[in-house]
Parts: sequence; C-alpha cells; structure tokens
Amino acid sequence: MILYYLQILESDKFFVLKNNKVQVFGGRMEKEIASSGFDLDRIYDLMIKFTSKQKSYVDALSKNKVKSELPAPGVMFDFFEVFQKMALNPGNLLNLSFKMMKDYNEVSSSIVGNLLDPQEKEEKQEKDKRFSGEEWNKTPFFQFMKDLYLLNVKTLSEAVSNVEGIEAVKKKRVEFYTKQFLEAVSPSNFLATNPELLKYTFDHKGENIFEGIDNFLDDVNCEDGSLNIRISDDTAFMLGENIALSKGSVVYQNDILQLIQYSPTTDKVFKIPVLISPPFINKYYILDINEKISMVKWLVDQGYTVFVISWVNPSTEHASKRYEDYVLEGHIEVLDVIEKITKVKKISAIGYCTGGTILATTAAYLESKKQQRFASLTYMATLIDFSEPGEIGNFLDQSQVKKITEDIKKVGYLDGRHLAKTFNMLKPSDLIWSYAVNSYIKGRDPVPFDILYWNSDSTNLPAGMYAFYLQNMYIENRLKDPGGIKIGGVPIDISKIKTPSYFLATEDDHIVLWKSSFKGALLFAGRVRFVLGGSGHVAGVVNPPVKNKYGYRAADLEFDSPVNWVKNAGKKEGSWWLDWHDWNIEFAGEEVAKRIPGKGNFKEIEKAPGSYALRRVDTKVKCKETCTCSKPSRNGITQIKPSIK
Repeated sequence: MILYYLQILESDKFFVLKNNKVQVFGGRMEKEIASSGFDLDRIYDLMIKFTSKQKSYVDALSKNKVKSELPAPGVMFDFFEVFQKMALNPGNLLNLSFKMMKDYNEVSSSIVGNLLDPQEKEEKQEKDKRFSGEEWNKTPFFQFMKDLYLLNVKTLSEAVSNVEGIEAVKKKRVEFYTKQFLEAVSPSNFLATNPELLKYTFDHKGENIFEGIDNFLDDVNCEDGSLNIRISDDTAFMLGENIALSKGSVVYQNDILQLIQYSPTTDKVFKIPVLISPPFINKYYILDINEKISMVKWLVDQGYTVFVISWVNPSTEHASKRYEDYVLEGHIEVLDVIEKITKVKKISAIGYCTGGTILATTAAYLESKKQQRFASLTYMATLIDFSEPGEIGNFLDQSQVKKITEDIKKVGYLDGRHLAKTFNMLKPSDLIWSYAVNSYIKGRDPVPFDILYWNSDSTNLPAGMYAFYLQNMYIENRLKDPGGIKIGGVPIDISKIKTPSYFLATEDDHIVLWKSSFKGALLFAGRVRFVLGGSGHVAGVVNPPVKNKYGYRAADLEFDSPVNWVKNAGKKEGSWWLDWHDWNIEFAGEEVAKRIPGKGNFKEIEKAPGSYALRRVDTKVKCKETCTCSKPSRNGITQIKPSIK
C-alpha cells in the first residue's frame, strides 16, 4: 500500500494518496478542490515523481555524491576583504546612500506623477530586454518593482567598484559574483513579481505551473542532485541526419581522437591539405552544424582536402591522459597519418579556441625538434598569452583551481556539464535565467535550435590534462615563456614559431578577449596577419560569406599595440572567410587530383561524423546501424572500442 500525506493549510485537511488513487478529505476543502478544475491525477503523478527524485537525492547525499555548487572559500575571503575596505571608508558609503535616496525619490515621484496625470506618462524604450514588455509599465506596483531593482543593481555595483585598496583581480571577482547574485534576484525571474508571467499563468489557467514543475523534476540529476537547465530540445537532432551532414569518413582513431577526412566536391583539389583542430571542451561539429553555415563544407567547396579531429568525450579510463598526450597522440600522430594519406609533408592547420592553444604548442614543439610540418597556421579565437583571460578568470584563482583539481581526481575527469554551467554564468540572463523562467514557470519545452543543441552537448575532460591546463596556462601563464612547459621532455618556445600565421579574434568574444588574442600573436617570429571580426566566440567564427554579416578588420601585425593596429586596419564588409582564403592561397600549392577518403592504407572505419562525436555525458546515444558503440558504461558515456589502423 502506498500512503503519503500532503498537509494543506490546516491539519484536518489533506490529500491521501492511497492504492494509486487520490482521495481528498476535509469537508469544504474536498469540495473546493473538486470544483477548482485541478487534475488530481496530474497532481498525484507529480508527487510520485517528486518523491522518487527526493529519495534518489537523499541516497546520493548519504553516499557523498552531491556536488557543491558554491565557489571556493577564496571567493568568500575576497568578499570579506571588500566589506572590510568599505567599513574603513564610511564617507563613500554615506555619499552612496545619499545618492541612492535621491534616485529613490526620483523613481517614486515619477510613478506618482504618472498616476496623477497618465496623459503625461513618458514612454521610454527599456534597454534591458527582461523588462521590455509593456506590462511592466502598466501597473505602478510592477513599475516600482522594476525601477527599484535597477536602482539597487546600480547602487551595489557602484559600491563594489568604488572600493579602494584591494587587488584588481579580487575586485573583479567580487564584481562578477555580485552580478551573479543580482541577476538571480531579478523580479523578472519570479512569478509574483513579473506581470508578464502572471498574465501568462492567468491565460493558461495555471496549467503552466504543473508543466513547469514537471520540467524542473526532469532536469534534476538523480545521481548528484544537480540541476541541468535544458536550453534546447535534445530529441530534435541526430548527428549525421539533420546536423553534421558533410560527407566524409573516419580514417583513423586512437584513445583520444577520431580523424575525419571529408569527401571532395571538386574534381581538382589543392595539394596542401587542411587540418582543423577544434576545441577539446566542445564537439567539433559546430564547424559543420548545418549546410548553410558549415565551415567544413565551404572549405571543401573551395577545393581543399579537409581533415577534422573529433576529440574523444573522456571517461574514467582517460584519467591519466595529459596535456602533452593531446599534442603527441593527438596532433603529431594525425600529422603522420595525413602525410601517409596525401603524400604531402607540410599541411595547413586551423585551431579553434583550446584547439588553437594545442596547435601553437605543437608548432613550438616541432620547432624545438627542427621539424617543418606546417605550411600555414590559423588560430581562431585562441589564447596563447593567458595574462588577461577575461571573466572566465573569475573562476580560476589558485584556491578554486585547487578545489577543482581535488574534485576531478576523485572521478578521473571533469564533468562537461560543470564546464557548461561555468560558461553559461558568463551570460546568466541569456543562458540561465531566461531558460529557467521559460521552462519552470511558463512550463514550455525548449525549442529545437541546432547551435544551442551543440552548446548543451557537453564534453568531459581528463583529470590529468585539465589540471595541467588550468595550472600552467591560467594560473602560471607558462606557455608564453621560453621553456615554460615541456612536451615529451622537450622545452618549447612559442617565439621560435616561424610558420606564417593567421589570427582571427572577434569584438564581442566574452571567452577569448580579442586584445588577449592580440598579445599572443605578438609572440610569434614569423609573418602574422591579424583579423578582428564582428560578433562573438561562435557567431563571429562561424560566419559564412553567404550571410554577408558582421564585417571585419584585417592587417598584418606591424604594430605592438591593439589600439594602433585598429587605427591602421581597414574595415571590410562581409565574412573574414574570404580574407583567409585569399591569404592562405599562397600556401595551398598547385591543384592535384581529388582525394577520396578510404583509399590506400587508411580504410574507412565508419562514416562521418563518427562515433566519438555521438558520445554524450548525460544520456545514452542514439546510434545508427553503422555505429561501433557497445553498451553504456556505469558513468553514462557510451564506450567505443578503438580500431587503430
């Protein structure tokens, strides 16, 4: 017998869930519930679902599996130091209080004036899209709620930014976490304080609340109690069917990667092939997301023989993989394979984000070994000098890195969902709260959107590799220093790279600041062309000519200051892809007969996009008949037995 009690307002009025049926007791309450139109079966289902999730969470808690979402203690010490500095300067706080009271009176007077004389009501365009709906200004209560919130945001932000006598890094970190708090408590995030949500709930007769609770329970991870807010419909896309459609073959694979060779679309191809090294923190198919914006397809159509690395989605078995393994077992092995397939000793290589960091490391390693393997190098949104990492640096002081390292060593890898949450916190209003409100209050399911699907298709990272990357790049910034790191026991020096290089940064990139990318470009010994595109980290990179959007600035790197470079770099319309092709044609070589994947010694293992790209961290993958996947492992990642040729 199943027997649960849910207390309702008074002790003598409650639901009883008995023998899979809902019974309501309590006289008047029974009649009110019955006449309200509520679906009691729906309530029962949600209660059972909630109880099941609660039990799983308690079990996880008892086994110490619940992960803390709180920042490292060092962040709290930063806040204590800021509060201490504030207390030592009461004059600033007093002035800020007077200013706040003045602004508060202006807000109140404006609302009262609108009530007394609606004809004179000022129609202003709200810049903050959270409050752009007309409902916010229709009612004085909600208008006051909105204006008071914005005033508090302004005051608290000024209070922190005006603090003196504290390290700039610490102040930035406190400003960042203050912003996170202020974004979280916005009245737009709560039903009772958001007139648009109240109207929506009234129009839908409250059904959205039940849908929202259902969505919330679906998003709670039973294993560790974490909440993973869905931002796209995970069931709407399948790699190789409606995304990642370019035809090609996996021609090589090892423990950490699959190498895809794409099928030619031209009778003749350039002699020098192109290798793309995507970020190891994301799946490669952002560069082949759909036919209209696929960089892979565009390069193939220009006559390039294109190879792409598809990094493995690691599990516990990859715990010992190191950063240097991504160079030696990754890039170096791939260079050997491409040389055997194409009979060409030098290739053109493109690195994106962290893939570009590994590419620069590889190039420096080869210079140390006196080996010339690259005809040209391209770095898209890549950090090499990590002295100014942007807002991501707020998560990466020594205390936080120590905590992350300790946590990931216990399981052997960094959970990709944790990393995804970190990046989402860089834009909390757009990538966290808007989706939480849509899903949990409006009760809507996420809409299918291919780029957001890719964004939520997280990738784990091996504990050894990631710990090295955080400590040596973000904390100690050793990559830029001659001999700062060693690969295979060989000290490397970025400043020895003489291969012609092309750097692409974007103006609104919040992950790799363009001026930070510029600083890395200054380290190189060879010719460097620097390009500054419009938009951000993804849209600015994946910007095909057919869209004719954003524009870019381009010039050779003849100035040591980004300000001087901008003054001398001409502004051009359209896509930077065309500029890259014009630049790279010098290194592409003559035309030769097209190369068909799978010919010669490296046979086709499977069709692109390959089974490594199908591994997901949260669900069982939907496999095609040609996939070599076996049963899911205990850690939720489908395992694939490598077939090394």
